[in-house]
Amino acid sequence: MVQTDVSQLSSECNAWREALRSYREEFSRDKIRLLQAAGHSLSKDQLQELEHLQNQFHIQLINIHDLKQAIKLHDRKMSLERAAGQEGQDEMMAEHENLHGQYEILTQTLQDLRQEFDRFLERSHT
Repeated sequence: MVQTDVSQLSSECNAWREALRSYREEFSRDKIRLLQAAGHSLSKDQLQELEHLQNQFHIQLINIHDLKQAIKLHDRKMSLERAAGQEGQDEMMAEHENLHGQYEILTQTLQDLRQEFDRFLERSHT
C-alpha cells in the first residue's frame, strides 16, 4: 500500500476550506444584493423566485459552514494521529475521499445557485 503524505492531504483540506470561505463571502454579499433587488418592482413570479433564492442562500451558507467544520475536524484528526504515530491509513483515506465527494457536490450546487442568481438579477433589472 502506498503511504499517503498527511501534509498533502492537509494541504488539500486547507484549499477546500479556503474555497468554501470564498463562497461564504460571495453568497453573504449576494444576500445583500438580493435584498436590494427586492426593493424593485417585481412580478409575483419574481417575488417567488426571490424568496426561493433567499432560502437557498440561507441553506447553502449552512452547508458551507458544516462542511468547513467537517474538513477542519478531519484535518485536526489526521494531524493528531500522525503526531501519535497512529495513522489509520485506510480510515483516513476513506474519510478524505468522502469529504472530497461532499466538497465536489457542494461546489457544483453553489455554482448552479450562482448562475440562477445571476439570471434572476438580469431578469429583474430589465
